[in-house]
Amino acid sequence: MTTRPGLSPDALRADREQPLGVARLGTVGYLDAWELQRRLVAQRREADGRDALLLLEHPAVYTLGKRTDRAHLLYGETARREHGIDLVEVDRGGDITYHGPGQLVGYPIIKLASIRGVVDYVRALEEILIVALATFDLPGERSEGYTGVWVGDEKIAAIGVRVASGGITSHGFALNVDPRMSDFDGIVPCGIRDRGVCSLATLGREATVDEVADAIEAATAQVLGATLEAIDPADLERRMEPSP
Repeated sequence: MTTRPGLSPDALRADREQPLGVARLGTVGYLDAWELQRRLVAQRREADGRDALLLLEHPAVYTLGKRTDRAHLLYGETARREHGIDLVEVDRGGDITYHGPGQLVGYPIIKLASIRGVVDYVRALEEILIVALATFDLPGERSEGYTGVWVGDEKIAAIGVRVASGGITSHGFALNVDPRMSDFDGIVPCGIRDRGVCSLATLGREATVDEVADAIEAATAQVLGATLEAIDPADLERRMEPSP
């Protein structure tokens, strides 16, 4: 793993001695999840040691990051309607990507120890994904010049993050478990024309989203040196509020 000299992944969190809460939310509409993230970021800015990782799936949607070239959106409105795919412009970095059932999405809401650690934070997310994939005997790797995780020349996990004032992260990663791969035909995934996408299923690994979420939790604890604490989704926002 490549980080800045002197900075280890387990030093990325400002409150690394505190537990990292994990909430498994099931299937959540993209706009609902985005609004939840905004509320949690605002609460985290005022809270003490209440980092969280949201794990979920989305209904089918294309999301356009701040640097998206709209030529990378190949399906027009009619085609998107026929395929049942929504379109949302978002405030994360990166180009266009796809979310849908069968894909595990992770949104860490974390206060970074330093705003200068953003690149190291992205590298840490990649490391978490690589460690989790190794659980399924898949050799995930980085590709120079790109973010995300690859198996050969095909991307299996995309990353796009936002860091708000106060060094609070949102958005995150999307790992292809067994999504409807034909939905990727409607975009140039992440704006990369000369490479493909893959999933655990296309690579012959049978796993449920929950099983992959288990692996992501274990990898998160390992890479970030964090103690994980399960949070009931119904209790999530209360748990993120500042202490009295």
